[in-house]
Amino acid sequence: MSATAKRSKITRRDFARRSSIAVAAGMIAPLPLHATLPASHERLAMYQQQSARGVVCMICPNECTLKDGEVSDCRNRVARRSKLYTMAFGNPCAANVDPMEKKPMFHFLPGSSVFSIATAGCNFACLNCQNWTISQTSPDKTKNYDMPPDDVVAHALAAGSKSIAYTYSEPVTFYEYVYETSRVAHEKGLRNIMVSNGYINKEPLKDLCRHIDGANIDLKSFSDSTYLKLTGGKLQPVLDALGVYRDEGVWLEITNLIVPGWTDKPDEIREMCRWLHDNGFADTPLHFSRFQPQYKLEHLSPTPVKILETAVKIAHDEGIKFVYMGNVPGSGHDDTFCPSCGKKLIDRSGFRIVTDEIRNGRCGCGAVIPGVWS
Repeated sequence: MSATAKRSKITRRDFARRSSIAVAAGMIAPLPLHATLPASHERLAMYQQQSARGVVCMICPNECTLKDGEVSDCRNRVARRSKLYTMAFGNPCAANVDPMEKKPMFHFLPGSSVFSIATAGCNFACLNCQNWTISQTSPDKTKNYDMPPDDVVAHALAAGSKSIAYTYSEPVTFYEYVYETSRVAHEKGLRNIMVSNGYINKEPLKDLCRHIDGANIDLKSFSDSTYLKLTGGKLQPVLDALGVYRDEGVWLEITNLIVPGWTDKPDEIREMCRWLHDNGFADTPLHFSRFQPQYKLEHLSPTPVKILETAVKIAHDEGIKFVYMGNVPGSGHDDTFCPSCGKKLIDRSGFRIVTDEIRNGRCGCGAVIPGVWS
């Protein structure tokens, strides 16, 4: 659709009505409204600096250096008149009401709904991306909502959600939109969640953490060479980001997708779990997720469940207290158990909470269960 395409807005009442219907039907699909990029959707980018070679984006470790007219690797920052602008502000290409467990966040307001948004773009180029149709493109090529930060918050409140999640693509790349929306959300009593690859520089992350309450970070691998080949990024900046989230008091959960032939080596899984334990993440929920063939790795088979079970055992052996298995319905590894007495505290069926026996953040035996429970 051309840039002159007519854009439409969705009323709060209409969005709440559509969202409730979608949730009841188990639908998660976005509701695209327009495919134009009004000038109002561009904003002067935060964290930029001048260099002899052009303007440098300092948001993430890619640190793209752009001359006028050039677009960043994440596809939503552009250089104009020697300044950097974000093209992703108030124009999400996806907006849905999701269960919190879908993020996955198992120790953060379990059973609650979360209003989820994304714009096009990503600073990685993962071969296995499940949302590649929006992550590997730019905001001027997707059908978008017209939804500035105040409207995002209003829609979240109208839908009865307690939180807003910045998810689906990579929220680091629509940093300014996340920053402003999360600030407004806090003013209205909503919490904010990042579902991210964690590829962000320390200074902008520390600034953002003032408005972020929870995060699920994809730790793609524990091998720098695998990171480069699979995602185009590096391992160390992600490990650094985990430390920042921890130190800034953001509730953190970690997902590790086990891709056959790529990230399924037991020795590397053990090394990762040992690092997590030794660096203060023993209480951090770790989600091992099953890979399904897609995008540029369609030729691979789904992850054998046995490998996932091995990963779960390794994590427990290395002292990780809360270990989960994703994308394997009925595995029994999506429930929460007390690490002290072994009692099942949260019984899950898919994204649904069957029972929750955590009271005031504790098991009946008195053990503290880390998380955000109320």
